Amino acid sequence: MNSAPLKNDLLLRALLREPTPRTPVWIMRQAGRYLPEYRETRARAGSFITLMSTPELACEVSLQPVNRFALDAAILFSDILTIPAAMGLGLHFVEGEGPSFERPVRDAAAVTKLGVPDPEQDLLYVLDAVRLIRSELAGRVPLIGFTGSPWTLACYMVEGGASKEFAHIKSMLYAEPARLHQLLALLARSIALYLNAQIAAGAQALMLFDTWGGVLTGSAYREFSLHYMSTIVGQLKRESEGRRVPVILFTKGGGAWLESMGQSGADALGIDWTQDLGEARRRVGGQVALQGNLDPAALHAPPARIREEVKKVLDSFGKGSGHVFNLGHGITPGVKLEHAAAMIAAVHELSPAYHR
Repeated sequence: MNSAPLKNDLLLRALLREPTPRTPVWIMRQAGRYLPEYRETRARAGSFITLMSTPELACEVSLQPVNRFALDAAILFSDILTIPAAMGLGLHFVEGEGPSFERPVRDAAAVTKLGVPDPEQDLLYVLDAVRLIRSELAGRVPLIGFTGSPWTLACYMVEGGASKEFAHIKSMLYAEPARLHQLLALLARSIALYLNAQIAAGAQALMLFDTWGGVLTGSAYREFSLHYMSTIVGQLKRESEGRRVPVILFTKGGGAWLESMGQSGADALGIDWTQDLGEARRRVGGQVALQGNLDPAALHAPPARIREEVKKVLDSFGKGSGHVFNLGHGITPGVKLEHAAAMIAAVHELSPAYHR
């Protein structure tokens, strides 16, 4: 790991609600298909799994967005499903359909058979990528590590891939809750080990992606998703290289439960585009920083309109520290480069006024 002094620590300071001269900005899925250089590297790799599991290629695509744009963070290029893949479930990606598992986890025997992966053995390719990215960044911006939440990983593992109905896992939730808790507890242990290994390898902030928490009822969300994310946060190493390692918790569709999420122990909450940022700020009462929350579809508008929408987000959060500008979900493949650049430039230009 390269321990070069961090030249730009705006993201880390904002996540800890410390004063910053402007609002930091990064983009979920910033290393992705909207970038021509990403598409070239992906073609050279031959498959998504080769791309994410080859440290040199993962490093290359992690650096592409920060080389092109004035972003305030790099994020590890990986996938949320690395842990279930390391559990031997046969992960593969179907073009146009997303991830799929050859061996879904749908009964007691399948759950019992699962073990906790050893990050330094079973997930070494990810940690090697973290170490390489940190070295190549040489202190330019901080590096964010991540994984999926236990509930989200369980959704893919039990369904066998992406789902609209979540029939298998919701059947387990209501008919065999103890079985689902057994699976989620195992995933929480695995994730805590994995994220701590990412910190040891050089990750300077962490993000838990709870992509499917929003499909639950309020009580089920607290029992089957938030409880396990809070458990993970409580097990993380919160200091490295002499400074705090902030944790961002993001539940897509979780706006109804912000107060509970604010009690999770995370330093920041990701907010999707369906929520008013100012109202979210009032509801969490200064307990946590907020990240978000421009509608990703706004990036299809002309640059002048994008600038207006950026201002609306900044106005919504209001003055003071504790805001990281981002989209409310990942950037989509069809976004034009000049539109992404227009959003970033607008944050740089407009946000200082909110920090005076």
